Parts: sequence; C-alpha cells; structure tokens
Amino acid sequence: MEVEQTALPGIGLRHDFTTRKGQRVGIVSHRTGRRDLVIYDKEDPDAVCHTVKLNDEEADTLAELLGAPRIVQRLNQLHEQVEGLVSVQLPIPADSPYVGRPMGDARVRTRTSASIVAVVRGGKVFASPGPDFVFTGGDVVVVVGSEDTTAEVAGILAEG
Repeated sequence: MEVEQTALPGIGLRHDFTTRKGQRVGIVSHRTGRRDLVIYDKEDPDAVCHTVKLNDEEADTLAELLGAPRIVQRLNQLHEQVEGLVSVQLPIPADSPYVGRPMGDARVRTRTSASIVAVVRGGKVFASPGPDFVFTGGDVVVVVGSEDTTAEVAGILAEG
C-alpha cells in the first residue's frame, strides 16, 4: 500500500493512503505532538469530511489496536517463508525470578539466540520491548526462534 507524505509548513506532517474501496484516510502529526485522524470526502479527495483529534494516550491506544493483529499476521507470514522459524507465546509465571526485573537481566538473546519481539500485558501489546522493560507476573512474552531456542527461553523465564 502506498503512503503519501506531505510537509505542512507551520503545522507538521501528513501521511495519507487510500483504502481498496477508494476511501482516503490520513494522519496529521502536529509539531505540538497532537495527532489528527482525518477521513476525506469520497467525492472530493482534497476535502476533509471528518477529523478525530487524538492525544498521546489515544494515539497509542489506536496504534496498539491496529498493530497487535498485524504483528501476529506478519510473524505467521515469516514462518511460511523461513523454514524452522517459530514464534511462541510464553506466560511469565508469578514466581518467575524475572518478575519485577528488567528484560535485559534475563539475557535471553545472548543465552539462546531467540528474540522477544513483544510482550502482552492486560490486553495491551508492547512491541519490540527494550532491555529496560520490566516484567510482571502474568505477562505473555512473544518469542521468535527455533523450537529448541524458544523452549530454552521458556525455561529461563520460569526458573532463571
């Protein structure tokens, strides 16, 4: 899908795309940090028929709602392309030695060569968490690697 980017002098940046059904949709990112979701008039693609102003929390929530299913879909597509690659969802047990500690303490990538690509907490997805991301009991970690390396990660997160 083609995304058109347009500088808006004094305002910020606009990104637009057209859906398969011909509806034009855009996001205006203001210099102030505010974002507007804009829907264009189907009859006049230069005229905006609806604007939804989003604060940071609302923009993040919308991105998560739209992004979470896409992460899973992209991982599934990747599995079809790369033989031996798997992704697994591993719950962090409440008694894990890593509860309350940063992800980097587990040294998962160094110890196993598998990667933690997302963490799901209370229905919220944290994609590509950094080493400072702190685990809580009940988090579900999405790990990508081979069958053996993802099994090793499960052992690390459960027992240390």
